[in-house]
Amino acid sequence: MTDQTLKTTPLNAAHRALGARMVGFGGYDMPVQYEGVLAEHRWTREHAGLFDVSHMGQCKITGEDAIAQFERFVPGDYAILKAGKQKYSLLLNTDGGIIDDLMAGKPDHDGLLVVVNAGNKDEDFAFWQANLRGDAKLTVLDRALIAIQGPEAAEVMAAHDPLFGDFGFMDCARVMIFGVDCYVSRSGYTGEDGYEISVPADQAERIWNLLLEDARVKPIGLGARDSLRLEAGLPLHGHDIDPTTSPVEGALTFALSKSRKERADFNGAERVLKELADGPTRVRVGLSVKEGAPAREGAEIADADGNVIGKVTSGGPSPTLGRNIAMGYVPPAFAELGTDLKVIVRGKAAAAEVIAMPFVAQRYYRKPKA
Repeated sequence: MTDQTLKTTPLNAAHRALGARMVGFGGYDMPVQYEGVLAEHRWTREHAGLFDVSHMGQCKITGEDAIAQFERFVPGDYAILKAGKQKYSLLLNTDGGIIDDLMAGKPDHDGLLVVVNAGNKDEDFAFWQANLRGDAKLTVLDRALIAIQGPEAAEVMAAHDPLFGDFGFMDCARVMIFGVDCYVSRSGYTGEDGYEISVPADQAERIWNLLLEDARVKPIGLGARDSLRLEAGLPLHGHDIDPTTSPVEGALTFALSKSRKERADFNGAERVLKELADGPTRVRVGLSVKEGAPAREGAEIADADGNVIGKVTSGGPSPTLGRNIAMGYVPPAFAELGTDLKVIVRGKAAAAEVIAMPFVAQRYYRKPKA
């Protein structure tokens, strides 16, 4: 896409005023960095980073049939999800492949609030429009989405409303904050504690600038967002997972609710249950690249004898660990922790080892049990 055809978020002018370097991503003109990926990555790990994620898709699915209809296409149990909670799930096709990954929750008493990826949102919305039955209704929301992530995020948010200090991981609510109607959840895509704030589009720049008045907060671009999510072992749709990938192959079985597996009443259940019983033909693993240049997306993965067995789907330097890491797919026989492998970078084989994900410990805030 050219700059003329890229869409813009309500915060585009704010990014340019801050001197952001802009790039096309998911069809949008987005900030890739402000002062540098490394500095922004470290700031988020140590303080609070502010991200514009308004390019992502936001919608409500409402009506008496909303939950039952939504569950036809995802393997999570949303019927038992409590009000004020959200959870991660997967929009599956009839073959059990991942059309998209998403967050869906119950911030109010009006059905489900669903957030999907930018590059897939038009396809996702069209899918639901074509497939929802009964009185289930899809409403696409014209709102901005701002994420604040990092160990000081909770203090920053609590300074605006003490309510947010009491939130736990995956809590969500519809609240009046910053003088407007917002949806707020405590979650994020960096592995750090943080919040995502859905705000009226015409209020986004004011709220963005208000949050940046706090010295603990700096704007963060897509470059650091990607390195942070890689360290957290989180997949990026279109790269680490796609419509050919099953939840089992993608190492996302935590998104499969026990009750839904027992009922086998979601798209692609036959394939998913078979892979759970017999094992998949490939699986997503984490790799420590022990020498040479970073192994980027598309690099081949080979066994210790040099036979190509898979491909890297995401990879790069880890600022936190000070070494190169990657994610990719290999046959299950090569997925055991500690397995020695090779990655082929620029025609040269470099030593790699299968290691546990997340590469850097996730620091989501979970409330103590009463």
